[in-house]
Amino acid sequence: MALRKLKIVIWCGSGANQKALANKMSAEFDVAGIVVDLHSGKRTRKNILQLPFVLWDRFRFRKIYAAWSSLMKYYDQQFPAWPDIPYLKVPQINDAQIKIFTENLQPDLIIVSGTALIRKSLLDIKTSVGIINLHTGLSPYVKGGPNCTNWCIANNTFHLVGNTIMWLNEGIDSGNIITTETVNIQNAADLNEAHRIVMDHAHDLYIRSVRYLSVAEPPYNSVPQKSIDKGQLYLTRMWTTDKKKQLLKNWKHRKSFVAPFSPKTISLHNQ
Repeated sequence: MALRKLKIVIWCGSGANQKALANKMSAEFDVAGIVVDLHSGKRTRKNILQLPFVLWDRFRFRKIYAAWSSLMKYYDQQFPAWPDIPYLKVPQINDAQIKIFTENLQPDLIIVSGTALIRKSLLDIKTSVGIINLHTGLSPYVKGGPNCTNWCIANNTFHLVGNTIMWLNEGIDSGNIITTETVNIQNAADLNEAHRIVMDHAHDLYIRSVRYLSVAEPPYNSVPQKSIDKGQLYLTRMWTTDKKKQLLKNWKHRKSFVAPFSPKTISLHNQ
């Protein structure tokens, strides 16, 4: 079937992985505009009394931190600039300018990635298809942050590494699912490669999901997460020293891991 030409607006974070996604999307689809959430790329300021702990943590777990830094460098080298289309940089994703900018472009579809929680005023923007979100984790099994792949390694649940495309709502990674897929990272040479595998897959799954929405007729895939599993929501404050130590330990033994079960995933129709 021929693709319908959906007009798309992207709301995303400011990281190099988001810049890469915007370039990949605009190369294939009619991306009319991009909103960049600058706050998503800012680091939280640390009290000077915390500095020794922060430096020790960075040194002790440098392999974990280096994996993300390597990923950003990888995408910066591939995509040094944002696409040459109208874009709006905002200090935070719920800035009042976003609604005006987006509504003026009259998108059929809004795609979201890497932003803070989006409030109802933006979710109420009218589109012919809807607002969808990328979660770089396998919903509903692993939700939240700061990094779901790292949580899976730390918890020794390699079978739950994956990505999700969902309809966006006001919750944390809680919208109805369009599609999910698992990602095998057990044969990755190192953590750097593991994160590249997961993020490249996330971008590919997002592109395939937009293709699906461009050819399918409603009702589109929309599977409530509670119909699959309760899952687990992880928060940044739960990402402790003990979890980082467990990640490094489990990573060394990744090739001997045997999955206790196969998670339920949601396939796209009419890909």
